[in-house]
Amino acid sequence: MTAAVVVAVGAAGVAAAGLDFGAGGDEPKAAATVPPTTGKITRGTMVDTQTETGELGYGDATTLAGRLSGTLTALPSVGTTISRGDVLGRVDNAPIILLYGTLPAYRALTTGLRGVDVEQFERNLYALGYRGFTVDNKYTASTAKAVKAWQRDLGLPRTGVVDLGRVVYVVSPIRVAEQKAQLGDAVQPGAALFTYTGTSRIALVTLEGADKRLARVGTAVRVTLPDGKQVDGKVVSVQAAAAEAEEKAAKTVVAISIGSQKTVAKVADDASVDVRFTVSERKNVLSVPVLALLAVSEGGYGVQVVADGTSKVVAVRTGMFADGRVEIAGAGLAAGMQVGMPS
Repeated sequence: MTAAVVVAVGAAGVAAAGLDFGAGGDEPKAAATVPPTTGKITRGTMVDTQTETGELGYGDATTLAGRLSGTLTALPSVGTTISRGDVLGRVDNAPIILLYGTLPAYRALTTGLRGVDVEQFERNLYALGYRGFTVDNKYTASTAKAVKAWQRDLGLPRTGVVDLGRVVYVVSPIRVAEQKAQLGDAVQPGAALFTYTGTSRIALVTLEGADKRLARVGTAVRVTLPDGKQVDGKVVSVQAAAAEAEEKAAKTVVAISIGSQKTVAKVADDASVDVRFTVSERKNVLSVPVLALLAVSEGGYGVQVVADGTSKVVAVRTGMFADGRVEIAGAGLAAGMQVGMPS
C-alpha cells in the first residue's frame, strides 16, 4: 500500500499525543518507489518542552529598618552591594553595620550576658578577623576587649558595649533596591531606611492556570538571554501571583536561579528572557523526523523504509512529538535504518 499524505508538523492533535501510542498496524506494506531524500531512525531520549517569557530581576524586596535615633547622615545608593562588616548607613555620622544571622538584634550586648544572640554576634566578630575571645554564648571581658578593637576601627567610642541598633542582621550579602529615607531625616527606631534584595540575578516567569504543572521547586530549566546566550537555571520558588479584580484564571509566579551569574552580569535589569520548561520525557525510544511520517490509506501512519535500492512502507504507532521528531514503534524497525523524506 502506498503512502497517501505527509502529516503536518503542527497538527494539534498529533503534537499532544504524549505517551499514548496512536493508531497503526505492525505489518509492512507493498514496495514503493525509492525516495530521493532520506532521514535516519535514531534511538535516544526525547524531551517535550514549553517555552515561556520571563524577565531578569533580583526577587522580592525586603525593608530594612533602623533602631537608632538621630539624624540620618549617610545612606547607600541604589544598586550598592553590602556584605558582612560593611556600613548600611550612618545616624549622627556613626555607622550602622551589617552582620550575618537569622536572629534580629533585640538588646544591647555587654559583659555578663548570655544567649544565642551573643554567640551570633561573636561568630561575626571572629569572621571579621578579631581574636582573643571564645565564640560561645557568653559575653565576657575578652569579648568586650575585642569589641573595643572593632569600635576603634569603625571610629566609634571604645565602650566594649554593642548598642542596640548598631548592627543589623541579614542572612547573606544584600543589594539596595530603593531608598526609603533621605539624608537629614530625623529617624526613630523602626524607621525604614531602604529596601533590599539578594545579590544574585534570577528569572521571574508568570504562568497561566494549568501551566503551573511545569514548575516544581528543583526543576531544571534552560534560560535564553536577549543576546541568544543560554544558561542553566533551577526553579527555587513557586508562589501564587496577586490576582487582579478582572482576572478569572489563577496565575503563578516562578522564581528561577541562574547558574552562571557571570553570564548575566551585564544584562539589563528587567530584560526579557525565554525560559524552557520540560513538559515530559521519553527515554530509549526510536524516532524519525516528523516529515518522514506518512498517512496510509487504511488509516494510521507509516514510514517508508529504504534499503538496498528498494523501499517499503512500514506501519507505525506514534508517540511523543518534540524538536521536529516523532517517537515511533513498528515491526522490524531499528536505529540506523533510513526512511524516506519529502524532497
